[in-house]
Amino acid sequence: MPRILYFSRTYTPHDHRFLQAMSENGDAVYALHLENRAQPLEDRPLPRGVERIHWLAERIPFGYGRLPAFIRNLRQVLKQVNPDVVLAGPLQTCAFLVAASGYRRLVSMSWGYDLLIDARRNRWMTWLTRYTLKHSAALLGDCETIRRLAVHYGMNPERIVTFPWGVDLRHFSPDQRVPGKGEGFVFLSTRSWEPIYGVDLIAKAFGEVGRRYAYAHLILLGNGSQAATLQTILSRAGVFEQVSMPGQIGFVALPRFYRLTDVYVSASHSDGTSISLLEAMACGRPVIVSDIPGNREWITAGEQGWLFADGDWRALAHIMEQAILRRDELKRMGEAARRLVEQRADWQRNFPKLYQALSWAMESVL
Repeated sequence: MPRILYFSRTYTPHDHRFLQAMSENGDAVYALHLENRAQPLEDRPLPRGVERIHWLAERIPFGYGRLPAFIRNLRQVLKQVNPDVVLAGPLQTCAFLVAASGYRRLVSMSWGYDLLIDARRNRWMTWLTRYTLKHSAALLGDCETIRRLAVHYGMNPERIVTFPWGVDLRHFSPDQRVPGKGEGFVFLSTRSWEPIYGVDLIAKAFGEVGRRYAYAHLILLGNGSQAATLQTILSRAGVFEQVSMPGQIGFVALPRFYRLTDVYVSASHSDGTSISLLEAMACGRPVIVSDIPGNREWITAGEQGWLFADGDWRALAHIMEQAILRRDELKRMGEAARRLVEQRADWQRNFPKLYQALSWAMESVL
């Protein structure tokens, strides 16, 4: 039974899945967080059997100017826990701290944005990325795009395990409601209201579509720094009354919102394998997503939904209108989406691949 220290930025539904699966596998699992959020993104407690480790980050916020203090404290944590392996990410923060501590049985876990965006922000972030990958015994990534970038930044390609994190196909499953068959028409966005996710583009596009189709409705889950911007866009377009903003929705209630939907929409500018995309597909919903590499690994235009040029809200509006006009095709697309995630994104089937990376690290002498 390996002792696993799981070190992540904060506590999210994705973290909960990894922690629960490892604990249920019989591993001794310890959770360490870099950010001490008053309101975590995951509302469920830590899974049974997982022990939370308390450390410096709960007293002072992490910053690169405080690296010596955080590295010293992390060394104390590692001595206390004495793990057989550490699973840590994102690369430039959690995984870097482990690498800088001198700990050698490190499995770095890419969260997508760390390689897609952060690694090329500036020379410092590039150096952090290269240093971390050089000192990682293995890397866990969720798509081919991430694999290629990791190799570009110096990761040994023979030490990369790639698998879609996938979804719980029992929790995220279709119901009796068929997309496109109701009196109204509902679009759903689940991404945070931050610039990287392009929710402002969805608001602009719906401003056009909502004016033409009074029965169209948009659900914007989540929250974020662009809240005022979104409200302004929707109000000026005259469609604010056709939009619902229920806030942050917990894991248990989330499938209900997908099932209320006719089409899922994401205008994200950067993604590896988007978990929310897979959740929507698992619920049998067709999708409209930005034409970026991570999405192209899952969506073929006309089969599971549509792709639109990244950043082009007018193109998005056109496709949203096409979805309304071609509603008879949505059932077929939703069924194709469900089949695809059953084939490639079953969390229960994919998760054991993690242990290949863990075994490499535990056997490794760098």
